Amino acid sequence: MDMEILNYSVEVEDLTVAYDTKPVLWDIDLKIPQGKLLAVVGPNGAGKTTLIKTMLGLLTPVSGTVRFFDEKSTLRRQRKRIGYVPQSGSVDWDFPATVIDVVLMGCYGKLGWVRRPRKADRKLAQQTLKKVGMQDYVSRQISQLSGGQQQRVFLARALVQQADIYFMDEPFKGVDAQTEKAIVLLLKELKEQGKTVVVVHHDLQTVTDYFDWVTLINLRVIASGPVESIFNEENLKKTYRSTGTLLRSTV
Repeated sequence: MDMEILNYSVEVEDLTVAYDTKPVLWDIDLKIPQGKLLAVVGPNGAGKTTLIKTMLGLLTPVSGTVRFFDEKSTLRRQRKRIGYVPQSGSVDWDFPATVIDVVLMGCYGKLGWVRRPRKADRKLAQQTLKKVGMQDYVSRQISQLSGGQQQRVFLARALVQQADIYFMDEPFKGVDAQTEKAIVLLLKELKEQGKTVVVVHHDLQTVTDYFDWVTLINLRVIASGPVESIFNEENLKKTYRSTGTLLRSTV
């Protein structure tokens, strides 16, 4: 059987991140192939969120490099091709903005902060809200939405960017079953479009159903690759050895 030839959306080399003097990630080497739906999995405090925030330039590493799409492409040059859905707990939901305002924020990377959204941008925002089932809430203040609805709005904001790679930090956390199902369908649709989706994920039981690629981390990268070959009991024991978490548990 022929080997699959992979092109990479992100390449991380020798990445070390520390808070004060305590290492949170140590000597990370990681390649994320294009067109994969990838779960970043590990115990609490393993550095999952820190990893994607450092890739996005939101945290400064002690050492190491992050490249996007090719060897010479830095984050600054490729930012318009990158979408980000933060953890819902890190968002100020009392910020006075309507649903449509929040989604249109996803256009600012292309528009800049001075130019106003065009008619085409508003149409795209409306279409994206329909895709996440929030078309009836365009004028609602985000503070008035449920947790699942808020998460759908932030997904719409990322989708309206029409990015090539998406980073999502625990998008299923605190959402209802219906919203989780809707998010999974969206992620798989993005993959079918050739997009790369990197998801910090906490539920071990759904990894094989939701993803085709997985990165197991606990301070270091324990293993990374196709779910069918990487997501096994041996690698999970190495990843969770200090926490006592078993395969059928959630973290």
